[in-house]
Amino acid sequence: MKLQRKNRLRALSLGAVAVSGALALTACGSDDTGGGSGGGDAGSAPASNIKCDDAKGQLLADGSSAQKNAMDAWVKQFSAACGVQINYKAGGSGAGVTAFTQGQVAFAGSDSALKPEEVAASKQQCEGGQGINLPMVGGPIAVGYKLSGVDNLVLNADTLAKIFDSQITKWNDPAIAKLNPDAKLPGTKIQAFHRSDESGTTDNFTKYLKAAAPDVWGKYEGGKAWEAKGGQSAPQSSGVSAQVKQTEGAIGYMELSYAKEGMNTVDLDTGAAAPVEATVDNATKAIADAKVVGTGKDLALKLNYETKAEGAYPMVLVTYEIVCDKGNKADTLPATKAFLRYMASEDGQKILAENDYAPIPAEIIAKVRTTVDGLS
Repeated sequence: MKLQRKNRLRALSLGAVAVSGALALTACGSDDTGGGSGGGDAGSAPASNIKCDDAKGQLLADGSSAQKNAMDAWVKQFSAACGVQINYKAGGSGAGVTAFTQGQVAFAGSDSALKPEEVAASKQQCEGGQGINLPMVGGPIAVGYKLSGVDNLVLNADTLAKIFDSQITKWNDPAIAKLNPDAKLPGTKIQAFHRSDESGTTDNFTKYLKAAAPDVWGKYEGGKAWEAKGGQSAPQSSGVSAQVKQTEGAIGYMELSYAKEGMNTVDLDTGAAAPVEATVDNATKAIADAKVVGTGKDLALKLNYETKAEGAYPMVLVTYEIVCDKGNKADTLPATKAFLRYMASEDGQKILAENDYAPIPAEIIAKVRTTVDGLS
Protein backbone atom coordinates (compact mmCIF):
# COMPACT_ATOMS: atom_id res chain seq x y z
CA MET A 1 0.00 0.00 0.00
CA LYS A 2 1.25 3.41 -0.89
CA LEU A 3 2.22 5.38 2.20
CA GLN A 4 0.33 8.47 1.23
CA ARG A 5 0.47 9.86 4.75
CA LYS A 6 4.27 9.82 4.89
CA ASN A 7 4.34 13.57 5.47
CA ARG A 8 1.72 13.47 8.17
CA LEU A 9 3.76 14.79 11.04
CA ARG A 10 6.07 16.96 9.04
CA ALA A 11 6.03 20.69 9.70
CA LEU A 12 4.18 22.51 6.95
CA SER A 13 5.60 25.17 4.75
CA LEU A 14 2.99 27.88 4.40
CA GLY A 15 4.70 29.71 1.59
CA ALA A 16 2.27 30.69 -1.13
CA VAL A 17 2.40 28.96 -4.47
CA ALA A 18 1.20 30.94 -7.45
CA VAL A 19 -2.25 29.75 -8.39
CA SER A 20 -3.97 31.47 -11.27
CA GLY A 21 -7.59 32.57 -11.16
CA ALA A 22 -10.12 31.70 -8.49
CA LEU A 23 -13.40 29.98 -8.01
CA ALA A 24 -15.63 30.22 -4.99
CA LEU A 25 -14.44 27.88 -2.29
CA THR A 26 -17.41 26.75 -0.35
CA ALA A 27 -16.94 23.62 1.54
CA CYS A 28 -18.81 21.60 4.01
CA GLY A 29 -18.58 18.10 5.41
CA SER A 30 -20.82 16.03 7.56
CA ASP A 31 -19.56 13.35 9.83
CA ASP A 32 -20.24 11.24 12.79
CA THR A 33 -23.10 12.27 15.00
CA GLY A 34 -21.14 11.62 18.15
CA GLY A 35 -20.23 14.47 20.45
CA GLY A 36 -16.75 15.92 20.45
CA SER A 37 -15.60 15.56 24.00
CA GLY A 38 -12.36 13.92 23.04
CA GLY A 39 -10.90 11.37 20.68
CA GLY A 40 -8.44 11.89 17.89
CA ASP A 41 -4.81 12.80 18.29
CA ALA A 42 -4.76 15.75 20.64
CA GLY A 43 -1.45 16.89 19.27
CA SER A 44 1.42 18.35 21.21
CA ALA A 45 0.10 21.80 22.14
CA PRO A 46 0.34 22.17 25.93
CA ALA A 47 -2.94 23.02 27.60
CA SER A 48 -1.14 25.57 29.76
CA ASN A 49 -0.77 27.84 26.72
CA ILE A 50 -4.53 28.17 26.30
CA LYS A 51 -6.12 31.42 27.47
CA CYS A 52 -9.44 30.59 29.10
CA ASP A 53 -10.42 34.15 30.06
CA ASP A 54 -13.98 33.94 31.48
CA ALA A 55 -14.87 30.70 29.67
CA LYS A 56 -17.20 28.44 31.62
CA GLY A 57 -20.15 26.12 31.32
CA GLN A 58 -21.08 24.19 28.20
CA LEU A 59 -20.98 24.84 24.45
CA LEU A 60 -23.18 23.12 21.89
CA ALA A 61 -22.10 23.12 18.26
CA ASP A 62 -22.94 21.18 15.11
CA GLY A 63 -21.88 20.94 11.50
CA SER A 64 -19.09 19.76 9.23
CA SER A 65 -17.85 16.23 9.69
CA ALA A 66 -14.84 17.22 7.62
CA GLN A 67 -13.35 18.86 10.70
CA LYS A 68 -14.58 16.28 13.23
CA ASN A 69 -11.16 14.74 13.90
CA ALA A 70 -9.59 18.17 14.33
CA MET A 71 -12.45 19.28 16.55
CA ASP A 72 -11.99 16.24 18.79
CA ALA A 73 -8.32 17.13 19.29
CA TRP A 74 -9.12 20.80 19.98
CA VAL A 75 -11.88 19.91 22.44
CA LYS A 76 -9.62 17.55 24.33
CA GLN A 77 -6.97 20.24 24.86
CA PHE A 78 -9.35 23.13 25.55
CA SER A 79 -11.60 21.24 27.94
CA ALA A 80 -8.59 20.04 29.92
CA ALA A 81 -7.32 23.60 30.27
CA CYS A 82 -10.56 25.49 30.84
CA GLY A 83 -13.08 22.99 32.18
CA VAL A 84 -15.64 23.87 29.52
CA GLN A 85 -17.73 21.00 28.18
CA ILE A 86 -18.02 21.17 24.40
CA ASN A 87 -20.41 18.94 22.47
CA TYR A 88 -19.73 19.11 18.74
CA LYS A 89 -22.31 17.03 16.89
CA ALA A 90 -20.81 16.46 13.46
CA GLY A 91 -24.15 16.14 11.72
CA GLY A 92 -23.01 17.77 8.49
CA SER A 93 -22.65 21.30 7.23
CA GLY A 94 -26.28 21.60 6.25
CA ALA A 95 -27.46 20.49 9.67
CA GLY A 96 -24.96 22.77 11.37
CA VAL A 97 -26.02 25.90 9.51
CA THR A 98 -29.68 25.11 10.17
CA ALA A 99 -29.00 24.63 13.88
CA PHE A 100 -27.13 27.95 13.95
CA THR A 101 -29.81 29.96 12.17
CA GLN A 102 -32.39 28.46 14.52
CA GLY A 103 -30.39 29.50 17.58
CA GLN A 104 -29.72 25.96 18.78
CA VAL A 105 -25.92 26.14 18.87
CA ALA A 106 -23.23 28.66 19.83
CA PHE A 107 -21.41 28.14 16.52
CA ALA A 108 -21.51 25.84 13.52
CA GLY A 109 -18.93 24.25 11.27
CA SER A 110 -19.53 24.44 7.53
CA ASP A 111 -17.41 23.55 4.52
CA SER A 112 -19.49 26.02 2.54
CA ALA A 113 -19.70 29.73 3.19
CA LEU A 114 -23.11 31.03 4.21
CA LYS A 115 -25.48 31.78 1.35
CA PRO A 116 -27.28 35.17 1.30
CA GLU A 117 -30.52 33.61 2.52
CA GLU A 118 -28.65 31.94 5.38
CA VAL A 119 -27.05 35.23 6.36
CA ALA A 120 -30.52 36.78 6.39
CA ALA A 121 -31.83 33.97 8.59
CA SER A 122 -28.90 34.37 10.99
CA LYS A 123 -29.91 37.97 11.74
CA GLN A 124 -32.90 36.58 13.64
CA GLN A 125 -30.47 35.02 16.12
CA CYS A 126 -27.58 37.51 16.05
CA GLU A 127 -29.12 40.58 17.69
CA GLY A 128 -27.76 43.62 15.87
CA GLY A 129 -25.41 41.45 13.81
CA GLN A 130 -25.25 38.47 11.48
CA GLY A 131 -23.52 35.15 10.93
CA ILE A 132 -19.99 35.35 9.51
CA ASN A 133 -17.56 32.80 8.04
CA LEU A 134 -14.24 32.21 9.81
CA PRO A 135 -11.94 29.86 7.83
CA MET A 136 -10.34 27.59 10.41
CA VAL A 137 -9.50 24.20 8.87
CA GLY A 138 -8.06 23.34 5.49
CA GLY A 139 -7.22 20.12 3.75
CA PRO A 140 -7.44 17.95 0.68
CA ILE A 141 -10.48 15.99 -0.36
CA ALA A 142 -8.93 12.59 -0.85
CA VAL A 143 -10.34 10.06 -3.29
CA GLY A 144 -9.96 6.72 -1.56
CA TYR A 145 -10.23 3.37 -3.32
CA LYS A 146 -9.92 -0.34 -2.65
CA LEU A 147 -8.67 -2.43 -5.55
CA SER A 148 -6.62 -5.57 -4.96
CA GLY A 149 -3.24 -5.51 -6.65
CA VAL A 150 -3.36 -1.77 -7.40
CA ASP A 151 -1.47 0.29 -4.83
CA ASN A 152 -0.86 3.33 -7.01
CA LEU A 153 -3.56 4.93 -9.11
CA VAL A 154 -3.61 8.13 -11.14
CA LEU A 155 -6.86 9.73 -12.31
CA ASN A 156 -7.64 13.11 -13.84
CA ALA A 157 -10.71 15.28 -13.44
CA ASP A 158 -12.35 13.96 -16.59
CA THR A 159 -11.98 10.33 -15.58
CA LEU A 160 -13.14 11.01 -12.02
CA ALA A 161 -16.20 12.83 -13.32
CA LYS A 162 -17.10 9.94 -15.62
CA ILE A 163 -16.65 7.40 -12.81
CA PHE A 164 -18.95 9.30 -10.46
CA ASP A 165 -21.42 9.96 -13.30
CA SER A 166 -21.63 6.20 -14.03
CA GLN A 167 -20.08 6.63 -17.49
CA ILE A 168 -17.02 4.54 -16.57
CA THR A 169 -18.09 1.36 -14.78
CA LYS A 170 -15.11 -1.05 -14.94
CA TRP A 171 -11.65 -0.60 -13.45
CA ASN A 172 -9.94 -1.74 -16.67
CA ASP A 173 -11.67 0.96 -18.74
CA PRO A 174 -9.31 2.30 -21.45
CA ALA A 175 -9.43 5.82 -19.99
CA ILE A 176 -8.12 4.56 -16.62
CA ALA A 177 -5.60 2.23 -18.30
CA LYS A 178 -4.16 5.12 -20.33
CA LEU A 179 -3.38 7.03 -17.12
CA ASN A 180 -1.92 3.92 -15.46
CA PRO A 181 0.09 2.05 -18.10
CA ASP A 182 2.05 0.01 -15.54
CA ALA A 183 -0.92 -1.06 -13.41
CA LYS A 184 -2.59 -4.45 -13.70
CA LEU A 185 -6.16 -3.23 -13.72
CA PRO A 186 -8.85 -5.89 -13.17
CA GLY A 187 -12.24 -5.90 -14.83
CA THR A 188 -13.86 -5.41 -11.43
CA LYS A 189 -17.03 -3.34 -11.34
CA ILE A 190 -16.52 0.14 -9.93
CA GLN A 191 -18.49 0.81 -6.74
CA ALA A 192 -18.64 4.60 -6.49
CA PHE A 193 -19.75 5.96 -3.10
CA HIS A 194 -21.07 9.47 -2.52
CA ARG A 195 -22.59 11.26 0.46
CA SER A 196 -26.23 10.63 1.28
CA ASP A 197 -26.49 13.74 3.47
CA GLU A 198 -26.05 17.38 2.50
CA SER A 199 -22.34 17.96 2.65
CA GLY A 200 -19.81 20.68 2.00
CA THR A 201 -17.42 17.90 1.02
CA THR A 202 -19.82 17.05 -1.79
CA ASP A 203 -20.13 20.76 -2.58
CA ASN A 204 -16.38 21.17 -3.01
CA PHE A 205 -15.77 17.82 -4.69
CA THR A 206 -18.37 18.65 -7.33
CA LYS A 207 -17.07 22.20 -7.65
CA TYR A 208 -13.73 20.69 -8.58
CA LEU A 209 -15.35 18.38 -11.14
CA LYS A 210 -17.44 21.22 -12.57
CA ALA A 211 -14.40 23.48 -12.93
CA ALA A 212 -11.82 20.94 -14.07
CA ALA A 213 -14.09 18.63 -16.12
CA PRO A 214 -16.81 20.97 -17.45
CA ASP A 215 -17.62 18.80 -20.48
CA VAL A 216 -18.67 15.97 -18.16
CA TRP A 217 -19.91 17.67 -15.00
CA GLY A 218 -21.08 21.00 -16.39
CA LYS A 219 -24.65 19.73 -16.68
CA TYR A 220 -24.97 19.71 -12.88
CA GLU A 221 -25.62 22.80 -10.79
CA GLY A 222 -23.56 21.65 -7.82
CA GLY A 223 -24.19 22.18 -4.13
CA LYS A 224 -24.31 20.20 -0.91
CA ALA A 225 -26.74 17.57 -2.22
CA TRP A 226 -25.51 14.87 -4.61
CA GLU A 227 -27.05 15.18 -8.08
CA ALA A 228 -25.58 12.50 -10.35
CA LYS A 229 -27.44 9.30 -11.07
CA GLY A 230 -26.21 5.89 -10.01
CA GLY A 231 -23.54 5.00 -7.50
CA GLN A 232 -24.10 4.18 -3.84
CA SER A 233 -24.48 6.49 -0.88
CA ALA A 234 -23.44 6.58 2.75
CA PRO A 235 -23.97 9.14 5.50
CA GLN A 236 -21.20 11.48 6.56
CA SER A 237 -17.47 11.23 5.94
CA SER A 238 -17.13 8.28 8.29
CA GLY A 239 -19.82 6.35 6.42
CA VAL A 240 -18.23 6.80 3.00
CA SER A 241 -14.83 5.88 4.42
CA ALA A 242 -16.16 2.72 6.05
CA GLN A 243 -17.86 1.57 2.83
CA VAL A 244 -14.75 2.12 0.73
CA LYS A 245 -12.55 0.24 3.20
CA GLN A 246 -14.75 -2.84 3.15
CA THR A 247 -15.88 -2.96 -0.50
CA GLU A 248 -13.69 -4.41 -3.24
CA GLY A 249 -13.70 -2.12 -6.28
CA ALA A 250 -14.92 0.84 -4.24
CA ILE A 251 -14.03 4.50 -4.68
CA GLY A 252 -15.26 7.49 -2.71
CA TYR A 253 -14.38 11.04 -1.69
CA MET A 254 -13.61 12.12 1.87
CA GLU A 255 -11.29 14.31 3.90
CA LEU A 256 -7.74 13.00 4.14
CA SER A 257 -8.06 12.25 7.85
CA TYR A 258 -10.64 9.58 7.00
CA ALA A 259 -8.52 7.97 4.27
CA LYS A 260 -6.23 6.11 6.60
CA GLU A 261 -5.58 2.42 7.19
CA GLY A 262 -7.36 0.13 4.80
CA MET A 263 -7.34 2.20 1.63
CA ASN A 264 -5.11 3.96 -0.86
CA THR A 265 -5.75 7.39 -2.33
CA VAL A 266 -5.75 8.58 -5.93
CA ASP A 267 -3.03 10.88 -7.25
CA LEU A 268 -4.44 13.67 -9.44
CA ASP A 269 -3.18 14.35 -12.94
CA THR A 270 -3.72 18.13 -12.96
CA GLY A 271 -1.72 18.85 -16.09
CA ALA A 272 1.42 19.58 -14.05
CA ALA A 273 4.65 17.73 -14.80
CA ALA A 274 3.83 14.97 -12.32
CA PRO A 275 0.64 13.65 -10.69
CA VAL A 276 -0.09 15.24 -7.32
CA GLU A 277 -0.66 13.27 -4.13
CA ALA A 278 -3.35 14.18 -1.59
CA THR A 279 -1.22 15.50 1.29
CA VAL A 280 -1.58 18.42 3.68
CA ASP A 281 1.53 20.01 2.18
CA ASN A 282 0.13 19.87 -1.34
CA ALA A 283 -3.26 21.16 -0.20
CA THR A 284 -1.59 24.08 1.57
CA LYS A 285 0.13 25.02 -1.70
CA ALA A 286 -3.32 25.53 -3.21
CA ILE A 287 -4.99 27.13 -0.18
CA ALA A 288 -2.12 29.60 0.30
CA ASP A 289 -3.30 31.55 -2.75
CA ALA A 290 -6.89 31.84 -1.53
CA LYS A 291 -8.40 35.33 -1.56
CA VAL A 292 -10.75 36.72 1.07
CA VAL A 293 -13.93 37.76 -0.72
CA GLY A 294 -16.22 38.29 2.27
CA THR A 295 -17.10 41.83 3.29
CA GLY A 296 -16.83 43.41 6.70
CA LYS A 297 -15.89 40.80 9.29
CA ASP A 298 -16.87 37.95 6.99
CA LEU A 299 -13.83 35.99 5.76
CA ALA A 300 -15.29 33.76 3.04
CA LEU A 301 -12.62 32.63 0.55
CA LYS A 302 -12.16 31.98 -3.16
CA LEU A 303 -9.76 29.34 -4.41
CA ASN A 304 -8.70 27.99 -7.79
CA TYR A 305 -9.74 24.39 -8.48
CA GLU A 306 -8.04 24.35 -11.88
CA THR A 307 -4.47 25.09 -10.87
CA LYS A 308 -1.68 23.30 -12.73
CA ALA A 309 1.00 24.59 -10.38
CA GLU A 310 3.62 21.98 -9.53
CA GLY A 311 2.78 20.09 -6.35
CA ALA A 312 -0.52 21.91 -5.76
CA TYR A 313 -3.43 19.60 -4.97
CA PRO A 314 -6.52 21.53 -6.09
CA MET A 315 -9.29 19.30 -4.73
CA VAL A 316 -9.44 21.02 -1.36
CA LEU A 317 -11.92 22.34 1.12
CA VAL A 318 -11.87 24.92 3.85
CA THR A 319 -14.13 24.52 6.85
CA TYR A 320 -15.58 27.70 8.32
CA GLU A 321 -16.73 28.26 11.86
CA ILE A 322 -20.03 30.15 11.64
CA VAL A 323 -20.61 32.60 14.48
CA CYS A 324 -22.42 35.88 15.11
CA ASP A 325 -20.23 38.95 14.66
CA LYS A 326 -22.54 40.72 17.14
CA GLY A 327 -25.39 39.53 19.31
CA ASN A 328 -23.91 36.28 20.57
CA LYS A 329 -25.69 34.91 23.64
CA ALA A 330 -24.16 36.36 26.80
CA ASP A 331 -23.93 33.03 28.60
CA THR A 332 -21.90 31.35 25.84
CA LEU A 333 -19.93 34.27 24.39
CA PRO A 334 -16.86 34.00 26.70
CA ALA A 335 -16.43 30.28 26.06
CA THR A 336 -17.10 30.67 22.33
CA LYS A 337 -14.48 33.39 21.96
CA ALA A 338 -11.91 31.53 24.05
CA PHE A 339 -12.40 28.29 22.11
CA LEU A 340 -12.28 29.97 18.70
CA ARG A 341 -9.23 31.94 19.79
CA TYR A 342 -7.49 28.71 20.72
CA MET A 343 -8.47 27.04 17.42
CA ALA A 344 -6.98 29.95 15.47
CA SER A 345 -3.85 30.17 17.63
CA GLU A 346 -0.45 28.88 16.60
CA ASP A 347 -0.87 25.88 18.90
CA GLY A 348 -4.37 25.20 17.64
CA GLN A 349 -3.33 25.33 14.01
CA LYS A 350 -0.33 23.11 14.72
CA ILE A 351 -2.70 20.35 15.79
CA LEU A 352 -4.18 20.35 12.27
CA ALA A 353 -0.96 19.18 10.66
CA GLU A 354 -0.73 16.37 13.20
CA ASN A 355 -4.22 15.15 12.22
CA ASP A 356 -3.95 15.19 8.39
CA TYR A 357 -5.40 18.69 7.95
CA ALA A 358 -3.81 21.78 6.44
CA PRO A 359 -3.38 24.85 8.66
CA ILE A 360 -4.89 28.06 7.32
CA PRO A 361 -2.12 30.22 5.75
CA ALA A 362 -0.62 32.85 8.03
CA GLU A 363 -2.08 35.96 6.38
CA ILE A 364 -5.63 34.59 6.50
CA ILE A 365 -5.51 33.12 10.01
CA ALA A 366 -4.20 36.47 11.31
CA LYS A 367 -7.43 38.06 10.11
CA VAL A 368 -9.42 35.31 11.79
CA ARG A 369 -7.71 36.02 15.13
CA THR A 370 -8.49 39.71 14.88
CA THR A 371 -12.12 39.00 14.06
CA VAL A 372 -12.51 36.55 16.95
CA ASP A 373 -11.15 39.14 19.38
CA GLY A 374 -13.88 41.55 18.23
CA LEU A 375 -16.86 39.21 18.62
CA SER A 376 -19.56 40.57 20.90
